[in-house]
Amino acid sequence: MLQFVLGQGDPTFAAGFWKGLMALSCGCKAPRRQWHVLKAWRSAGFSLFSGHRCPWRGAGSPVDPEVKVFLEENTEVTSTGSLTPEIQLRLLTPKCKFWWERADLWPYSDPYWAIYWPGGQALSRYLLDNPETVRGKSVLDLGCGCGATAMAAKMSGASRIVANDIDPIAGMAVALNCELNWLSPFPILTEDILDMEQEKWDLVVLGDMFYDDDLADRLHQWLRNCSRTYGTRVLIGDPGRPQFKGHCIQRQLSKIVEFSLPKPTCQENNGLTTSAVWEFWP
Repeated sequence: MLQFVLGQGDPTFAAGFWKGLMALSCGCKAPRRQWHVLKAWRSAGFSLFSGHRCPWRGAGSPVDPEVKVFLEENTEVTSTGSLTPEIQLRLLTPKCKFWWERADLWPYSDPYWAIYWPGGQALSRYLLDNPETVRGKSVLDLGCGCGATAMAAKMSGASRIVANDIDPIAGMAVALNCELNWLSPFPILTEDILDMEQEKWDLVVLGDMFYDDDLADRLHQWLRNCSRTYGTRVLIGDPGRPQFKGHCIQRQLSKIVEFSLPKPTCQENNGLTTSAVWEFWP
């Protein structure tokens, strides 16, 4: 919640758990004792599978029953208030208990996947409006979160999809979201792909990933190598966070499209009003 960002104990900012996540929409960083810095979170390699790491969820892998029940009880199925009303998602909303609870009561890693971030919304809308972008192609959704952009690629005819997020709970949430949208599941990699050997992709999509300077540098290098080695096309969704606008990658980007964000998304993301899709030209 905002008290994590603006100071512990301030009663003005005691409204709820979700606001700590929302602060990240403008690139704010919370104290480490409350919210994990993404770089450290990526390197931790936590897993929920009986104490062992299980970085791949194959297509059709069953979701842990206990986690499935928890996610179903503590998220809301919604398709409103975003740029993609044709996609249903399990999200953290004001109707959910943990929207209002203290962050330390959430039993798993910070649920970045439970917010449909504006950069991901722009990417998903673009793919749905322009299916030729992915039709018959291999697509990697890097930092997939709720999986909406990977699902948009699936709906638009991509031939091969891998969704990547370091949080295994995100992987399970993506699987549940595929079920909601009557989509056959695709593989989900819950590992830091930036530390793995690169492989060939026709398209890499990533949204809302440029909110930490160190992570932005790693992404820039990884995307540049991927594009130069394999000729991979790269599309980035971002609402204009300072870390993205101020990064040197801006010199290698061209804006493809910009969307006005729906009012609920604006309200939930500290007043951000637009989100754009950019193409990377290294």
